[in-house]
Amino acid sequence: MRDENGARTALEWLAAAAPSPATCRWEWERQPQGVALLPAGRLWDVLILPPVLGLATLDVLGRIIDRPGPVLADGRQRRVGFFVPAGTAGRWLGTGVRAAGHGSWIVVPRPDRSVPAARWLVPPDGSGLLTDPAVLELAMHEAAATVAGPRRPGLGA
Repeated sequence: MRDENGARTALEWLAAAAPSPATCRWEWERQPQGVALLPAGRLWDVLILPPVLGLATLDVLGRIIDRPGPVLADGRQRRVGFFVPAGTAGRWLGTGVRAAGHGSWIVVPRPDRSVPAARWLVPPDGSGLLTDPAVLELAMHEAAATVAGPRRPGLGA
């Protein structure tokens, strides 16, 4: 699937991560949940943050770069996942951040839909754009400081 300019569509890009892209597209269309399980570690890894930190990090990213890579939230927004280059999960050392890489599977809705299990905060655009892990780490540090709030004198500051 290509758009009118011949560029790869988001659906095509995401399905390419599946062992069988045709099966992936079938699952998106015909399974009642409207999701497919896609393997991390092939085209991308996912860094999974707790919701408050994840949403604050996305806000910071929106201020420092034009567009981050895809960002996915689970249906209850208990986790926020940032799509980063494959191999990042094996090198990630951040506290409180889960890293899904080779051997992990991610529940992924179609790029143009939200379903009860998951929704796109930043949908993929088909270009293959992923969030730079170094930029994500800086944004996480700024977000963590914002979430923690100012320290008050006499409370260990």
